[in-house]
Amino acid sequence: MLDAKLSQMIEQTGQQHLLRFWKELSAEQQKLLAAQLADLDWDLVSNFAKKGTSPQSDFEERARRAAPPAYVVRTPKSAADRDKWRAAREIGENALREGKVGAVLLAGGQGTRLGFKQSKGLFPIGPVTNQSLLEILATKLIATSQRYGTTIPYFVMTSDKTHDEIEEFYRRNNYFGLDPKDVFLFPQGFAPSVDLKSGKVLLADKGNLSMSPDGHGGLFSALWKAGLFGEMQRRGIEYIFSHQVDNPLARVCDPEFIGLHLMHESEVSTKVVAKTGPDEKVGVAVDIDGRTQIIEYSDLPKDLAQARDAAGDLKFWAGSTAIHLFNRSFLERVATSDNILPWHRAIKKIPHIDDQGNAVEPTVENGVKFERFIFDTLPLAKVALIVETVRDDEFAPLKNKEGEFSPDYVRDRMVRLSKRWLNSIGVNPPDDVAVEISPRFALSPEDLSARTGELAAVPFDSPTYLGPKD
Repeated sequence: MLDAKLSQMIEQTGQQHLLRFWKELSAEQQKLLAAQLADLDWDLVSNFAKKGTSPQSDFEERARRAAPPAYVVRTPKSAADRDKWRAAREIGENALREGKVGAVLLAGGQGTRLGFKQSKGLFPIGPVTNQSLLEILATKLIATSQRYGTTIPYFVMTSDKTHDEIEEFYRRNNYFGLDPKDVFLFPQGFAPSVDLKSGKVLLADKGNLSMSPDGHGGLFSALWKAGLFGEMQRRGIEYIFSHQVDNPLARVCDPEFIGLHLMHESEVSTKVVAKTGPDEKVGVAVDIDGRTQIIEYSDLPKDLAQARDAAGDLKFWAGSTAIHLFNRSFLERVATSDNILPWHRAIKKIPHIDDQGNAVEPTVENGVKFERFIFDTLPLAKVALIVETVRDDEFAPLKNKEGEFSPDYVRDRMVRLSKRWLNSIGVNPPDDVAVEISPRFALSPEDLSARTGELAAVPFDSPTYLGPKD
């Protein structure tokens, strides 16, 4: 039986249909359905039923109040800029050495758009080694930890469709050298799918609600539910670096970014790159009513996306890389505040059962899925800092099967970066030879300077991997 409070909530929100098949369920099935109902976001369900598909705010009207971000650190151009970045690096390095930094990896995505039948993190992207995204990013974390004589714990957010596969992949590969006790896998939460016209929660079958992952903005509540803020506190973690599994160029826990975050007393900092053009499909960092935030590219009207400043540059230039740094205390505040992040709605074709219990495979959009975005934390912060980085150094996410951000594109960017590093110390591999540098061989081009003798002996006459000796 359901408890009285839950029964009352179902009645008040007009969701009685969810119990239509209750008597047909076994005791165990009833228990599972009751647990799903108890965990449902009833405020979300109730609000949607009242407001329907109209957005929570007028995105275009809000976008038209946008200005370029004011609180931003651009890539260094002058000697004074370079001095500031060097000072930031020292501050960030100290935070790393003191064990104050942890890392979050968002790994809930599947490889569907790539034609890859497994979790995206398992995709073999190494241009010479064929190493997976998960291995490349883990190796970066290991190399950074070793450099600063510390342990950087890894908090890996999965989804219901990727959790078991990623866990088994880590285990089978001995966590790629990470200590298992420093790796914490936890699943993201869910949000209900609702009927587009009626606002009623859809049933996947007679004993299960139709649910979908609640987006990368579900990170905060997922960390809380998994008890991982307590783990962070126990370890003395004060700052959390967050990145996505699809970007092998991400500089995991790089000290300059950490240092700039601390220098500016920021609660959340975000890396951006200059957009390649007005139509690039990335979120854009802006200021609206004095608060820094990110607008999804689909919510930025075309005339604003194409707007130019007096110098002829894009007015809204700052494309999000989905790389963030948070104060742990700020994340805890977000995680423990009810409905502090807005829900975003996506109209989809959602399979479900009808009133008679028959399976329905819709041919047109029939329902709404809800998700939260991690970047919606920015306007909640007392200080939100935007930090520009160089696209070719840090941004090549794997998104598409062909063309831009495809496997070929990403591998090419990885090879180009390796060669630029080598060129900077006078080593010039042939143009037609692929080169891949392990983070444990070098984390930066400066690291290669100490290996010039070793590199002089490398023939570079075939695809070359520069990796650790152990």
